Amino acid sequence: QVQLVESGGGLVQAGGSLRLSCAASGRTFSSLAMGWFRQAPGKEREFVAGITGGGGTTDYADSVKGRFTISRDNAKNTVYLQMNSLKPEDTAAYYCAARFGALLRAHSRSADFGSWGQGTQVTVSS
Repeated sequence: QVQLVESGGGLVQAGGSLRLSCAASGRTFSSLAMGWFRQAPGKEREFVAGITGGGGTTDYADSVKGRFTISRDNAKNTVYLQMNSLKPEDTAAYYCAARFGALLRAHSRSADFGSWGQGTQVTVSS
C-alpha cells in the first residue's frame, strides 16, 4: 500500500491559481500511475487528471483541460496539480490517487486506483 499526503489547498478568488502537491511513500514511485480526483458536496467523485509513471502521458477531464496541469517529480516522489484560471465550480475536496502500472483508460475511474490520500480542500470564491 502506498501512503499519499496532499497539500496546497486553500481559498482563492476566481481567476486565481493554486498548486496542489501529493507526496508518496516508498521507493517505487516511478512505477505508479497517479491521478487527481475531486468531490464537491452532494456530488460524486470525479476524475480531474492522470499521469503515467514516467510522466510521458497525461490525461485531463474536459472541464479542466487548458487550465490545469499535472506533473511529477520522481526524484521527490511527488505529483503536482497546477490549477490556473480557477472557477467557483472548481470548489471541491481534491484527492490524489495511485495505482501500480499504467493508466487503464482515458478519463480514469475511481475504481482504477487502489491508494488514496486524505484530500485537500480547494475553495474558489466568486
